[in-house]
Amino acid sequence: MDITPDILNACKRDDRKAIEFLYKHCFSKLMPVCFRYHKNEEDARSSLNIGFMKILKGLESVDQNVNFSAWSKRVMVNTLIDEYRKKKNYEEHISAKETERELDVHSADTSNTAESDLGYENLMNLVGQLPEISGRVFNLYVIDGYNHKEIGDLLGISEGTSKWHLSTARKMLREKLEKIENQHQRMVI
Repeated sequence: MDITPDILNACKRDDRKAIEFLYKHCFSKLMPVCFRYHKNEEDARSSLNIGFMKILKGLESVDQNVNFSAWSKRVMVNTLIDEYRKKKNYEEHISAKETERELDVHSADTSNTAESDLGYENLMNLVGQLPEISGRVFNLYVIDGYNHKEIGDLLGISEGTSKWHLSTARKMLREKLEKIENQHQRMVI
């Protein structure tokens, strides 16, 4: 069932049943987004709850005719990025520098048929095994459609570092996929 303007208006009036309905809807639609950025369910649920509160608060300023699914997803992605920034202040900074020539070589586009061969869920599990910042850059670039300048601004890193992390993520995923393929071939033989 889609979210109607009536449900959104009821949520604005603090109707508990409408809020519960909206939460269940958001949970089913946004939890997969949270899992792309967190490796465990507890952190993903925590982010979902924080994002849901922002969605509820934002209902007052949103147009009734807005595409709720797209708007709520954007709020959730921004929430996940905000959480990353907060966490980044408390953790060790990752700094990786490469020459521009090396960045250009490593950031070349590659064709990827892994999603159709491996399956979305398995592929997302592999992405979840990446180092945190490389996984975030990969998610933002490949799945959410941000460019390197936007990613750099969102995560507080340079555009070149964003390219490096994307290249590193692709390389690591390629190695993991090759390992899986080799294991599969050994099992077939």
